[in-house]
Amino acid sequence: MTTEDTPEEDEQLAGPASARRVSAWNWRRIEQTRFQGYVIEALEALPATFRDKMENVEIVVEPWPNAQTLRQAGVNHPNGLLGFYHGVPQTRRTHHYGLVLPDKISLYLYPILLRCSNADEVREMVRHVLYHELAHHFGIDDNRLHEIGAY
Repeated sequence: MTTEDTPEEDEQLAGPASARRVSAWNWRRIEQTRFQGYVIEALEALPATFRDKMENVEIVVEPWPNAQTLRQAGVNHPNGLLGFYHGVPQTRRTHHYGLVLPDKISLYLYPILLRCSNADEVREMVRHVLYHELAHHFGIDDNRLHEIGAY
């Protein structure tokens, strides 16, 4: 439980998971600035060796994935995509890579909220999704993430 949560509010979330996940909590309890704070926490918790190696990438919070991103990810419904790495992984950058807009890691606010029932779950999901997308930035694909048990 975080300092913003009260026991009464958490008790209201103790009903069936299906009712919890679509409750008003998801839409009103987490504002975008608080969500962004979780992103910052996750970045600050990242070991310095990784933070220092992040190059030409921005991290943004968006409400939902757009249709083009859903097509790129092979996902049919916006609820199914929690984050996405748009860019050229560091392992594929050559000496011709330069003077380009930053790569972008998008974290999708509402799809993440729909999977969580309290602030601690949101914080953990943000960390997991961000680290997953950062792995793509560093050149680790989904198959390798499966192999190492990071999925």
